[in-house]
Amino acid sequence: MANESSKPFYRITDLQVDERPRERLINFGANVLSNAELIAILLRVGVPGENAVEVGTRLLVKFKGLPGLHRAPLAELVNEHGIGQAKAAQLKAAIELGRRLRDEKPDELPVINSPANAADLVRYEMSAFEQEHLRVLLLDRRNHVLEIKDLYIGSTSSAQVRVAEIFREAVRKNASALIVVHNHPSGDPTPSPDDVALTRAIVQAGKLLDIDVLDHLVVAQNGWVSLKERGLGFG
Repeated sequence: MANESSKPFYRITDLQVDERPRERLINFGANVLSNAELIAILLRVGVPGENAVEVGTRLLVKFKGLPGLHRAPLAELVNEHGIGQAKAAQLKAAIELGRRLRDEKPDELPVINSPANAADLVRYEMSAFEQEHLRVLLLDRRNHVLEIKDLYIGSTSSAQVRVAEIFREAVRKNASALIVVHNHPSGDPTPSPDDVALTRAIVQAGKLLDIDVLDHLVVAQNGWVSLKERGLGFG
């Protein structure tokens, strides 16, 4: 493999017109562009020695992909060579628009058919949190999502979370079932003993209230775990 330092640098304008990111987007659609090319369109220009695509590639490597850019504080992006406040703000705005689009409520309520469905609804945002958050997905009898409620920020150990708070929202919304989700800012979704203890308490309360607890998910940068699938707290 050639040494990276020997790779020649090119400006965007050095590329053939049909190879430039903006022109490729216009001609073929945004879905054919790489993440680095999409970032290049936002940045518009590069820096001496790097075109905008190479700057985008450097950012993706430095921050370990789009999730890392999502998590990175604005000040950290500003300090990157060739970025500054304006470009950092553009990147953050684009990422936030993507998050909001994903969270837009369609006319048809989303249906949860598997743990993966539930994880997909919340993982993009929750895996980027620097503190623990606990949310509850409230479902009707057909597993349509009625509401996603953020209940706790900070420690979500069994000693801190009041189980009554979780079911108060379910009763208020007349939910038939619920799924609990919390994140691990460490990046490791492995359930802790506290996670299992909390799950056990929630499941027992659900039986008393006749509200099905379908799952407890732990989401993180490195994946997600269903405690139901692992048989933790649902015995």
